[in-house]
Amino acid sequence: MISQNKRKILRQLELKKRRDAEGLFVAEGRKTVGDLLRGGLPCTYLAAIPDRLAELAHLVPGVDVAEASPDELAEVSALQTRSEVIAIFRKPAVAVPSPDADTLILALDEVQDPGNLGTIIRTADWFGVRQVVCSNRCADAFGPKAVQATMGALCRVAVSYTDLGLWLRRNAEASDVPVFGTYLEGHNIYKSDLPQGGIVLMGNEGHGIDTRLSGFVSRKLYIPNFPANTPTSESLNVSTATAVVLSEFRRRSAL
Repeated sequence: MISQNKRKILRQLELKKRRDAEGLFVAEGRKTVGDLLRGGLPCTYLAAIPDRLAELAHLVPGVDVAEASPDELAEVSALQTRSEVIAIFRKPAVAVPSPDADTLILALDEVQDPGNLGTIIRTADWFGVRQVVCSNRCADAFGPKAVQATMGALCRVAVSYTDLGLWLRRNAEASDVPVFGTYLEGHNIYKSDLPQGGIVLMGNEGHGIDTRLSGFVSRKLYIPNFPANTPTSESLNVSTATAVVLSEFRRRSAL
């Protein structure tokens, strides 16, 4: 069973300030927890129904584990859907990367929906983007909803937080690594010259890329609707737009 002390810790870790203070986060679900364990992320506690515990316990030798009922897991879950597994992991120590011309880095400006953020990290993982740099006003990648949406990608994608304006300014002063952003007045992405590396900057769900960061964007891209010049939705969801952009960058590098 899950002890009262562990119940208290699991509930406290729903709060960002506790996650930051303790350097821990919670993951739920057979696939997410399993992928994080197999990816080598340090685990400090694992609780699961008997069948799942039998599957995963060998991946956490020496770690505190507990057999739990579905009702117990539901009581400590931060999600609406029932989980068969819950675990506490140490947050990885990640340094903010230095851009280079051969590496594709994804930068996110004020992406505030945890589900969007988690989906973007999962998408970055799919397209082999190993560094995601978030502005300090982005959602927390280690919050329950974001972690769930990453589906285990956090063990392969390094997510860092920084003052995005200062980071982009340093890039502009110290290198010639191009910065790409999506704009309605941008150039058709399917007709643009896309290099192997650079920084892809994606903006907030409501107002896109902040005007304070636009000056650092060297290449404005546009994802056209189809057919052209026909009535359509106002914009794409930021996670969908990110998938389109990363897919096109990778398609070009594979040609």
